[in-house]
Amino acid sequence: MPLSLVPPPIRFDESLEHVEADEAETAEQLIETLTRINQTTLEHEKHAHRSVHAKSHALLTGELIVPDDLPRELAQGLFARPGTYPLVMRLSTVPGDLLDDSVSTPRGMALKIIGVEGERLPGSDGDRTQDFVLVNGPVFPAPSAKRFSASLKLVAATTDRAEGAKKALSAVLRGTERVIEAFGGKSATLLSLGGQPETHPLGDTYYSQAPIRFGDYVVKVSVAPHSPNLTALTDAELNVNGKPNGLREAMVNHFAEQGGEWDLRVQFCTDLDTMPIEDASVRWPEEKSPYIDVARIVVPPQPAWNAARRAAIDDGMAFSPWHGLAAHRPLGSVMRARRVAYKVMAKFRAHHNNVTMREPRSIDDLGLR
Repeated sequence: MPLSLVPPPIRFDESLEHVEADEAETAEQLIETLTRINQTTLEHEKHAHRSVHAKSHALLTGELIVPDDLPRELAQGLFARPGTYPLVMRLSTVPGDLLDDSVSTPRGMALKIIGVEGERLPGSDGDRTQDFVLVNGPVFPAPSAKRFSASLKLVAATTDRAEGAKKALSAVLRGTERVIEAFGGKSATLLSLGGQPETHPLGDTYYSQAPIRFGDYVVKVSVAPHSPNLTALTDAELNVNGKPNGLREAMVNHFAEQGGEWDLRVQFCTDLDTMPIEDASVRWPEEKSPYIDVARIVVPPQPAWNAARRAAIDDGMAFSPWHGLAAHRPLGSVMRARRVAYKVMAKFRAHHNNVTMREPRSIDDLGLR
């Protein structure tokens, strides 16, 4: 049955992207700033962590189930054929330093789907994985890589400094954010600075923020809670004051007894004026193009975080939107900057932690029980 979208989805074409003349210079500046964050945390922690999304709260394995009745428009790339794929899920918070969880910042979800066949993106030749890198907000905090690079310099300057002040600021910003939301708004700036509401991350919806190719079309990707035990956690308060690793404790407790299911969804680009490719700070209007389910994620009960999982997933694995199929090529300035930056940062961690990172070809490659 064909998909009923009015207007219909815009077809992918190379001309949808507009590369700025100085993007290579912007990428170099971004790498320089990210490396500064890496070096600061390395000196303090004596271990190389990610320069963003450094702190993990759950390191999970599960399955992605692609149904057999998708309309043609949805049966694209990875989703072109029905099947069940093993996956790895990493839940984290955004900063590059390992902050007390009472400094409440945006949350991330990274997925690595294993056993994916098809034409690959440059740099992932021979691999069999598809990554999706998501955050619990629909828009990126900057419209372009250049603007993001400028704001990241401020983050780098405050990395690993004055955690007490960050806790106090976070409490103030959460109060301000609640006022803004009461009037129907949301501030990406306040959220990124520490104004994230103190809610349970398992109830959040996560977004790619920037677009990707979806075979013949262009979409943004989202992962939303599906099972009742997760939807019950949406906007549920989670007080982590006095618990430096309270988010991790909550997830460990959850997955010790129960699992969870999420819907993986896509939002088609149907209007380039209101759904720009190059400006990641613009929310695509859902009244024009709603998110549509294309697959189900199922995660069973399991140890959500331990030393073995930290070694295999936190240290032994890199997540990047550029690990994947050519049919799901990342699009726009922000995504293009990630291509080189993520690769350089992964090499930094591998070198300083003395590990070899390889893309898994099966779930058994992780060595987890």
